[in-house]
Amino acid sequence: MAHDERVVREFSKQAAGFGDPRLNVAFTRHLGRLVAFMEPELDLEDVVLEVAAGTGLVSRAIARRVRHVTALDLTPAMLAQGKREADRDAITNITFTRGDAAALPYADRSFTLVVTRFSLHQVADPKAVVAEMARVSRPGAALIIADLVRPEGLPADPDRIERLRDPSHGALLTEARIIELATAAGAEVRRAERFEFSRPLEPWLALAHTEPEAAAQIRKELEDELAGGPATGMRPAMVDGELHFTHSYLYLHANAS
Repeated sequence: MAHDERVVREFSKQAAGFGDPRLNVAFTRHLGRLVAFMEPELDLEDVVLEVAAGTGLVSRAIARRVRHVTALDLTPAMLAQGKREADRDAITNITFTRGDAAALPYADRSFTLVVTRFSLHQVADPKAVVAEMARVSRPGAALIIADLVRPEGLPADPDRIERLRDPSHGALLTEARIIELATAAGAEVRRAERFEFSRPLEPWLALAHTEPEAAAQIRKELEDELAGGPATGMRPAMVDGELHFTHSYLYLHANAS
């Protein structure tokens, strides 16, 4: 199965629960933090593109702050869910569009702000995605990249566990690699914000509809690590009697040339 087909298959399963804070705490709990990070770049005249938008959570959060937002994603079920939720909230200045993040269907210099959230670790070619984001940005436009990152010097390989949970997972990039991709695309990195989040395991597995055998293996490996076994790269912990793991996040702002 091609990578893009795998992405569509996996994220079609996640569409209904994507905006559910009980399942998708990473996307919902920190949405306000991302909007605050973007705040200096938002303008009522902005024409915005959200790349690999999923259900357009970011698009919907900023829609009333800008002129228009295009939410582009590869998975039809995600776009349909986002459109239903935008209609429910009477948001009328979002266009939901199916498209490939690595080959954006827009002319050069089309947008005044381009954002992507939690996509680079998922796509087959993150270099192409960042290059395309820069290509469709007007000179001086803000490029906002928000993603999971792999901390430098992390023991073990978290990508192996990530792929057990979601077979469409690609690879976690380091902060240095994301900065390198933005710079190679001709953008100037302006600022960054970093933080870590300990999140409960079970809702994470439930959102992805992880196969029962794979879910059981993930639980066992994290529990074994806590008992002194091999590192998984997921940095597990018990919080109030519930198994958690840790993700590292990066928010990056660059300006297109």
